[in-house]
Amino acid sequence: MSTASTPDPRVEVIAHPTPVTAAPRTAGSRRRVWWPSAGTVRGGLLGGIATASGMALTATSGWLIVRASQQPVILTLLTAIVAVRAFGMARPVFRYWERLTSHDAALEMLAERRTSAYEALVPLTPARLGRRRRSDVLTGVVDDLTDVVDAQVRVTVPVISTAVAGGIAIALTLVLSRPVGLVMLGLGVAVCLISALAAHLESRSLPELLAARAEVTRVSELMASQSGELRAVGGWATALGWLDEAHTSLDRATRRISLGRAAAASLFLVVVGAAVAATAVIAQDLAVSTPVKALLVLTPVAVSEAITPLVDAMRALARARGSEHRIDALLDLTPAVADEPHHAAAAEAGHAPDDTSGVRPEHTAYARSDVTARALTASWTGERTDLASTDLDVPAGSRIAVTGPNGSGKSTLLAVLARHLDPSGGTYRLGATDVLGQPLEETRARIAVVDDETHVFATSLRNNLTLARPDADDADVERALRAAGLTLLLESLPDGLETTLGSAGRGLSGGERARLGIARAHVSGRPVVLLDEPVAHLDPPTARAVVEDLTRLGSAPGTTGVAGAAPAQTIIMVTHRDDGADLFERVLEVRRPSSGTLSPPTADPVPRSGDRTHEADPPRR
Repeated sequence: MSTASTPDPRVEVIAHPTPVTAAPRTAGSRRRVWWPSAGTVRGGLLGGIATASGMALTATSGWLIVRASQQPVILTLLTAIVAVRAFGMARPVFRYWERLTSHDAALEMLAERRTSAYEALVPLTPARLGRRRRSDVLTGVVDDLTDVVDAQVRVTVPVISTAVAGGIAIALTLVLSRPVGLVMLGLGVAVCLISALAAHLESRSLPELLAARAEVTRVSELMASQSGELRAVGGWATALGWLDEAHTSLDRATRRISLGRAAAASLFLVVVGAAVAATAVIAQDLAVSTPVKALLVLTPVAVSEAITPLVDAMRALARARGSEHRIDALLDLTPAVADEPHHAAAAEAGHAPDDTSGVRPEHTAYARSDVTARALTASWTGERTDLASTDLDVPAGSRIAVTGPNGSGKSTLLAVLARHLDPSGGTYRLGATDVLGQPLEETRARIAVVDDETHVFATSLRNNLTLARPDADDADVERALRAAGLTLLLESLPDGLETTLGSAGRGLSGGERARLGIARAHVSGRPVVLLDEPVAHLDPPTARAVVEDLTRLGSAPGTTGVAGAAPAQTIIMVTHRDDGADLFERVLEVRRPSSGTLSPPTADPVPRSGDRTHEADPPRR
C-alpha cells in the first residue's frame, strides 16, 4: 500500500511502457560530470601541491645522491637534506588534506544531487516508470548517481593535480634549461593526447561490457529462480548454453576493454621513457653541473607519478558519462501528472488547503468523498486511448469492484482516480471539488492506494503502518490491524508492534501482506481507498477472506458502518477475478469494445449487494 503523500515503493505498475518525450531539466543539472565545484578545485590544488612535492622529492634526492658522491663539505648539502625531508613530509600531509577537502565536497554534492534526483523521480512515480524493474531504478538513483559524483574525486581532482604539478615541473625546467623544458612541454602534450585516446577507448567498449554483465546477471537469475521448471521441461541444458554464451560475450568484452586500458598505460610509459632519453641526450651538452644534469634527467621520471592516475581517471570519466546518460534518460521523462495549481492560488481564491490525511471518521471529509467522473478518458503514451470514455458515480462510503479483461482500462482508471495519471479528457470530482483544478498534494491527501504487491519494510510492524500517518498512536494501529483481519498475527508476535518484519525479521504470507496494505489504508484515515488487484496472487479461499474483511470492516477505524454512524471509507477495488465480488455493493464489469467506450451504469446510485453493471456490446462494423 502506498499513500498519496509518500512515494509508491513499487516500481512496476500495470501499464504500457511509456516512450514519452523527455522534458529538459535546468541548466544547472546539465553541468558536465567533470566540471569542478569550488571544493573540488581546492582539493585539486592541494593534490597538485602533494604531487609536486613527490616530484621534487625524487628530483632533489637524485641531485643529493650525485652531489654527495663528489664528497663536498657536508654543510653544502644541508639545504638539500632539509628539502628532501620537507618534501617527504609535505607529500602525505597535503595528500591527506586533499582527500578531506575533495571528499567533503563530493559528499555534499552527492547529497544535493540525490535530493534533486528524488524530487525529479517522485512526479514520475508510478506512471512514468513503466515496467522498469526496481533494481534498475535503484541503480539509477544510487549507483549511477554515485559514479557521476565520484567523477569529481576520481577524474577532476587527479586532472587538476596533474596539471598543477606538471605546470610547476615545466616552468622549473624551462628556467634551468629551455631545451629540456620544451621536452617536458612535449611530454605534457603527449599525455593529454593519450588521455583523450584512453577516454575514447573506454567509452566505446564500456556499453558492451555493461550489457554483457547485465545479460549474465539476467540469465543467472532466471536459472536460479526457475531451476525447478527448467528441469521439469528438460530445458536445463539449454539454459546452461545461454549462460555459456553470456559468459563468452562477457569475456570478449572484458578482453577488449582491458586491451584499451593496457594500451593507454603502456603509451604513458613509452612517452615518459622517450622524455627521459631525450633529456639525457640534451643534458650531456648543457653547461651545468653534474648534479643538476641528474636532476633534469630524473624530472620526467618524477612526472610519471602525476601521470599514472590518469589511466584510472579516464576509466572513471567514461563510467560517469554513461551513468549520466542513464540518469538523464530516467529523470528527463515528462511527469504523467501536471501540478499547475498551487496552495497560494487556492488561498487567494478563498479555499484553504484540505489536508484530510489521518482525519477521524467524524470529519466532514468522509461525507464529501463522493467520486464522480464524466466522459473520463486517459492515455499512458499519448498515442492511443487506454481508458475509453467513462462515467462514474460512487457515493461516499460505497464499496465498488471494477472487473474486466486485461487491457480494458481498469488500472488506468485507478491511476487517474489516484492522480498518478492525468486524464486526456473529461471531468473528475471528489465531493464538490474539481480534482483536476486542485493541487496534487491536497487531492492525494484524501486518497490511499493499495496495490497488488504490498511492500514490507525491514522495520517494526508499528513503523510499517505509521508511515501512512506518522502521528498515529498504538490504539490507531491496533484498530487498523483488527479491521484488516490481522488480530491473530498481532497476538502471535513475540514483541507485538515492536516485532521486526521483512528480510531482517518475521516473514509474512501473501495473505498477511495483502492485509498489511489494507491496514495501512485504515491507519492513513483517508476517506477514499483505491485497491489495484490486492488479492491477485492469493489462492481463492484466502482472497475471499481478505475481501470479506475489507468489505465487512471497510469503514474507517472507530466506525461501525451502521445507520447513523459516520460514513465509511469509500472503497474502489480493481480485480480480474470473481473471488468476493458478490460482497461489494456494485460490480462494474469493464469490457474492451472496439469503439473504445465505457457505458455508464444504469442502475440506482447504490444497487443492492451483488448487482452488476455491464457495458453494452460494441456495434458490429
